[in-house]
Amino acid sequence: MRVIQFVIPNYGRRVGVVNGDTVADITSVASEIRSIYDVAERGFASGRSFEQVLGSAAMNAVTTPYSRLLATKPGGDSPYLISPVAHKDPHRILVSGTGLTHTGSMKSRDQMHSSNAEESAEPQSDSAKMFQMGLEGGKPGWGERGVSPEWFYKGNGTAIKGSGETLELPAFALDGGEEPELAACYVIDPDGKPRRLGFALGNEWSDHATERINYLYLAPSKLRECAVGPELVTDFDFKKLELSCVVSRSGRKIYESGPLYTGEEYMSHTLANCEDHHFKYPQHRVPGDAHVHFFGTSQLSFSTRDWKFQHGDMIEVSSPGFSEPLRNVVVAGNPDAGDVIPVTKA
Repeated sequence: MRVIQFVIPNYGRRVGVVNGDTVADITSVASEIRSIYDVAERGFASGRSFEQVLGSAAMNAVTTPYSRLLATKPGGDSPYLISPVAHKDPHRILVSGTGLTHTGSMKSRDQMHSSNAEESAEPQSDSAKMFQMGLEGGKPGWGERGVSPEWFYKGNGTAIKGSGETLELPAFALDGGEEPELAACYVIDPDGKPRRLGFALGNEWSDHATERINYLYLAPSKLRECAVGPELVTDFDFKKLELSCVVSRSGRKIYESGPLYTGEEYMSHTLANCEDHHFKYPQHRVPGDAHVHFFGTSQLSFSTRDWKFQHGDMIEVSSPGFSEPLRNVVVAGNPDAGDVIPVTKA
């Protein structure tokens, strides 16, 4: 099942289920459902699954063309798409990620962090060592806890952008950097159990030039904005997926990734191990909270390109496993954001 969220100006946010080029407007028959979070809450209250709640409502829902939503720029007077993840309080969405999960990501990170170019039988950088730990212990047996992957905090729900929205290049950043990958959305049920709603295409947008200075700058390099969408796929098989990423400037391609492979077949950790280490913390299992978690990418343009991202660049992440690509335009941030931020006594 492919789930979207969209806005009808003057009527607010809606939830839709995509079937080909048709979208069943779930909110048209269940006015209290205005986000995927509302769908999850209704499911918890009634004992039904996320898909069952959507499926029963979709049978009698008003329909609208998906292509029309995809073609409309967000924020206008016509209905438009937004990110497929949401919460009544966006500050209760925790956005995080797991890195060094793919062979390509290890190579890119190792190139940034290794000061010794000589070949050795032993890993040269902490990044390579972390990746090796995943290879050796990141795929434990069922019910067992494997080695912990790298983990990072990205922000809260205010940082999430949908397809068609812009990604900001802050004035304080040394560069922007695309990170095409899969993201999963979770809601914590009333009993404190994590429930996975589905997967979406993601662009985890980071500043790799800052990260390259020192690997301890990984956290500051995580530019808070990120993109997720346009649709949440509820029945996705995490075993194998091919992605691709294209960056265009003034209508001309300046970067094309080629095939990028993700999923457990191409990762050093299982999905279950990544999820276990994220949700092992009680603070990550607060009933009513939502989580968006990125699972890493296999390749970055940063290691090979001789250009930097500029205002107006278009980033497109696509996959045969998803019917529509994730598209975002880079915009220059407020130049004043490069100034020192004064703090005064309360």
